[in-house]
Amino acid sequence: MTGCGGAGLAHGADAGAAGGAGVPERLARAALTRVLEPGDERGGRWLRECGAVELWRRITDPGGEAERLSGMTVRRLAGYRLRAAGADPERDLAAVAAVGGRFVCPGDREWPTQLDDLGDARPTGLWVRGGPDLRLWALRSVAVVGARACTPYGAHMATTLGAGLAERGWVVVSGAAFGVDGAAHRGALAAGGATMAVLACGVDVPYPRGHAELIGRVAGQGLVIGELPPSEHPTRSRFILRNRVIAALTRGTVVVEAEYRSGSLVTARVAQRLGRFTMGVPGPATSGLSAGVHELLRGEGVLVTDAAEVVELVGEIGDLAPSRRGPLVARDLLDVVAGRVLDALPARTAVDAREVARAAGTSADEALGKLYELHSLGFVEREGEKWRLTRQPTCRDDARRGGS
Repeated sequence: MTGCGGAGLAHGADAGAAGGAGVPERLARAALTRVLEPGDERGGRWLRECGAVELWRRITDPGGEAERLSGMTVRRLAGYRLRAAGADPERDLAAVAAVGGRFVCPGDREWPTQLDDLGDARPTGLWVRGGPDLRLWALRSVAVVGARACTPYGAHMATTLGAGLAERGWVVVSGAAFGVDGAAHRGALAAGGATMAVLACGVDVPYPRGHAELIGRVAGQGLVIGELPPSEHPTRSRFILRNRVIAALTRGTVVVEAEYRSGSLVTARVAQRLGRFTMGVPGPATSGLSAGVHELLRGEGVLVTDAAEVVELVGEIGDLAPSRRGPLVARDLLDVVAGRVLDALPARTAVDAREVARAAGTSADEALGKLYELHSLGFVEREGEKWRLTRQPTCRDDARRGGS
């Protein structure tokens, strides 16, 4: 095993943290996004050991001793060099600038350092489209993910969560896919809030095509980000690997509808592994689209039903959801003895105070006093020397009086 030596360390990921990555570092990392696939931990280790400039030199220079990198094989190097031959970082930087974007590197002020929790699987860099500061937005963000083929219930819950989180000042992060992702973005946009879309393709590629308008709105009002350079298209593996960025970037992940085999559950598991909050919205036990969420909730996931409960979990001390209870009825305001006296009255017949006292376990005088209290409150009626529950008006009585 041979490291990269000190030659490339000056260009490492931490160089220039105060003022951002230098031009050579930025160009090398931009070029490497065309060579290394997202989540390539072997390539991430080489980047950490060598720095981007030195790694790029070794890959592209026939005499660069790339073969001596730990884990490098002849076949792998041939693949890297084939990709590197078509890389033009200056062209890519110009292309992203043309759509109002930029390239953000580790060490830049805008780099969200929570992505460093991914270790050698962290992105080589991020292509960003939109005006806001990525680091600041990521500090107060929540992921809302779920099934593409969601039910109307799932779409409603995702939209409501997106709007509720946005109204509370949180950035809603998702993957811009059909179903739950799109609903979460739309909810945040409708509330005039902040939202980020993490794509598995270039930020200038509207995917899925049916969400071209939505992605454009997100870029105009928020941020569209991705690991892949301009014009790159998604693949199945890139969708799965994209999910680790969503999980690492945010304070927590909420799953709305997911089957047992679901990319959304991949996001939740990565979030758990990174020590982020994982939450799930329950659904019908008979729905296959709820099965994955319920399995998550049987483990370490936390059940949530609205934005207030999400914020209570991921927010600061004091960000408490309102207490949940049924409606307060007049009977709830009675003291203990009055409640027992009321319970002692039969449903349909009238009884005297002594019978009420016997059933309530009080003295006759105390029962009589409470009966007069209950009478003043409208709970009971007096019939001579006896007492009964107040008769409730029937539907026919209501109709006769013009009620509904």
